[in-house]
Amino acid sequence: MVDADTVARLRVVIGRLARELNATATGEGLTPTQASVLGLVSGRGPLGMAELAGLEGLNPTMLSRVVGRLDELGLVRRLPDPADARAVRADATPEGREVHERIRAQRTRVVSQCLDRLPEESARTLLQALPALELLVDELRTTKPVPDQPGGARKL
Repeated sequence: MVDADTVARLRVVIGRLARELNATATGEGLTPTQASVLGLVSGRGPLGMAELAGLEGLNPTMLSRVVGRLDELGLVRRLPDPADARAVRADATPEGREVHERIRAQRTRVVSQCLDRLPEESARTLLQALPALELLVDELRTTKPVPDQPGGARKL
């Protein structure tokens, strides 16, 4: 459907865009990973550590450290999992939700300012591409690489 070079360019641009957005100063003293975990638990409510690790793409040890630091800062609290006494869930505190909203507002302002500086046609094209990009995210979530075919993929 699309040549490999164009697909590679799309992948590189998406990766660079994600890094630039993550690097956007939060002014809250959090790392991009801490801000992302805080955003997930703020937006989705209490999440089990395994689910949170899967959503964030972190190994359990790293996630435990991130949640531990957010807990120390008073932004997240660990709650017992009602379905499993050995497990915990992470939930944002009221202060954590406020911090998340400030980060979200700051990042939204930055992207809005960048869109305002782009040529009008380019900004319009990006905004019109949102539904297609959202579909791409959904496809990426459900597609895993085929081990014996480098670069190949299959739906699970």
